[in-house]
Amino acid sequence: MIFTNSKSSEFKAQFDELLDRGKMDIDKVSSIVDGLINEIKKDKNKALKSHIEKFDNWTPKSDSDLKISTSLMLEAYNNIDLKLRDALHLAYDRIKTYHDKQKPKSWFDTEDNGTILGQKVTAVESAGLYIPGGKAAYPSSLLMNVIPAQVAGVKNIVVCTPTPDNKPNELLLAACHLCGVSEVYKVGGASAIAAMAYGTQTIPKVDVITGPGNIFVATAKKMVFGEVNIDMIAGPSEIGILADESANASHLAIDLLSQAEHDEMASSILITPSQKIADALKEELEKWLVKLPRQEIARKSIEERGAIIVTQDMDEAISLMNQIAPEHLEVATDNPFEHLGAIKHAGAIFLGHYTPEAIGDYVAGPNHTLPTGGTAKFYSPLGVENFMKKTSIISFSKNAINEIGQECALIAHTEGLTAHEQSVRVRLTK
Repeated sequence: MIFTNSKSSEFKAQFDELLDRGKMDIDKVSSIVDGLINEIKKDKNKALKSHIEKFDNWTPKSDSDLKISTSLMLEAYNNIDLKLRDALHLAYDRIKTYHDKQKPKSWFDTEDNGTILGQKVTAVESAGLYIPGGKAAYPSSLLMNVIPAQVAGVKNIVVCTPTPDNKPNELLLAACHLCGVSEVYKVGGASAIAAMAYGTQTIPKVDVITGPGNIFVATAKKMVFGEVNIDMIAGPSEIGILADESANASHLAIDLLSQAEHDEMASSILITPSQKIADALKEELEKWLVKLPRQEIARKSIEERGAIIVTQDMDEAISLMNQIAPEHLEVATDNPFEHLGAIKHAGAIFLGHYTPEAIGDYVAGPNHTLPTGGTAKFYSPLGVENFMKKTSIISFSKNAINEIGQECALIAHTEGLTAHEQSVRVRLTK
C-alpha cells in the first residue's frame, strides 16, 4: 500500500501510478474477445452452448436450457427469508422513487411566426442487462439495471448472467421475480454481450446493453458499440475518501475495505490533511482485515492498489481527488456540504460520517452502476436516460420559412449544395 505525503520527492511518480489505476489491458484480450464475438455471430446458439461448456462448466442439452423459467424465479422468491425479502422490496421502492425523478420530458416551443420546435423523448424498444455472476452474484446490480429501464418504459428487457455449474443464484432469481423480469439467460462473459448485440435463435438482439463485468465483458461492450448503444466501459471498483481529524479511523478503514473485497484489482484511496488519521489507519486496516471472509482478496487489493496520502490542507486533498475522479467518493468531515462545490469529478458522492459507500450500493436510491478509472470526468452514473432517446421536432409555417429561408438558402449555396438551396427557395414567396 502506498503511504505518502504530497511533499515527498517520490509523490509525483506515486500519484501518476494511481491515475493509471483504471487502465485495462484491453489489447491483451481483444483477439480472444473478437474470436468469441465472431463465433456467436456465425453459429449463434451452437457457439453459445460451446462457450458455456468451456467457461461455465456445464453443457446445455437444448436451446431451452439457456433460459431460466419464471417458475424457478417465483420459487426462489417464495423461499427466501422474509426479512431479506422485505429488504429487497425496500431497495426496489427507494431505487424506483429516485429514478422516477430522472425521467426526461418531451417539450415543444412555438414562435409567433408559426414555427414549432421541440424534442420528443421515447424509450428504446429493447435493453440487454448484464449481471455479473462469477466470483459473486449481485442481485443489487439487477435492481440497479432493471429499474431505470422499466421507468424509461422499455418494453423488452433481456437479462444475461453467467451460471457456473448450472446453479443459478437463488437471491438473483428472487430479485428477477420481484422486478417482473421474464427473459433471463444463463450466459456470461463476452459471449453474452455478443448474443445481445447480434441476436441468436434464443436471445433477441437489443438496442442498448448495460451492466458491469470483467475485462472480457468490458472489451466486448467496446467492440459491439455502434451495433448497439452501451452505458459505459467500467473497470474494477474503487473508492476515494476525503477525511479530516473529525473522522473515525475505524470507519474509514472498513469503508476502504468495502471496495477492496470486491476483487484484487479494486482501488481504495484515502486523502487527508491529518497525519493522525493516516497513522491510525494502518492499525485499523489490519484489525478489520483479519475479520473478513474475503481477506485474501481484500488484502491483495489494499497492498497492491491502495493508497493513503497526507496533504497540506483540505483544498489540496480535494484538488488531488478531482484528478483521480473516483467511482465512489466519501467526504468524512463534520461539514461535508461546504466542500461539495469544489468537488468536480466523482461517480457518486457520499457526504458525512454516517453515509458509507455501502448504503449507496443497496438502499439509498441512486444507481450504483458508476464510471470507474477516472472516467467520472466525462461519464455519468447509469440512469433512465441510458434507456431513452431524443428526437428533434421541427415544423415551419409559410410565414416562418419566408422569414429565415433566404439565410438558409445562402448557407446551402455557399456550401455548394444546390439541391439543399433549391428545396428551400421553391417554397419562398416571390
